[in-house]
Amino acid sequence: MPTAAKLFAAFGFALVAFFASEVYKPLLPEGTQFGMLTPINTVIGALCGWMNMGKLAGKGSYAAIGSAVRTVGVMLFFVLVLWAGVEMLERSISLHYEGPTEALVAMMDLVAEYFLLMLSGPEVPIVLFCGGVLAAFLSEWASERWA
Repeated sequence: MPTAAKLFAAFGFALVAFFASEVYKPLLPEGTQFGMLTPINTVIGALCGWMNMGKLAGKGSYAAIGSAVRTVGVMLFFVLVLWAGVEMLERSISLHYEGPTEALVAMMDLVAEYFLLMLSGPEVPIVLFCGGVLAAFLSEWASERWA
């Protein structure tokens, strides 16, 4: 059921994903083609905001902080698995792996590699945490205002 809290959460976490993607780009190796990185991450952020934070809104400010951390974690999980999966498929097409098990193990290694790259600078975690908390407070405000 659509609510104002879900709408505001979707909008807020889409913005968080957008800015986190833009801050993440300089951390990638030089010459990396970004392609659809920002738009796809923004859509994932909006979906996570709608489905996770939107239904958790309305429980108070302290709960909103915990819900923000949870939603950012879910969003980060889906983004990392998606892009590691895309990279793994591209490598599979060029016969880089000997079997599906090796490809899946390599995909998890890519998830870890992308996560560690994200942590190599303080910008992305700061954007994710602070932006997530602000988006959660926005959703909480909408829940109180239009409940």
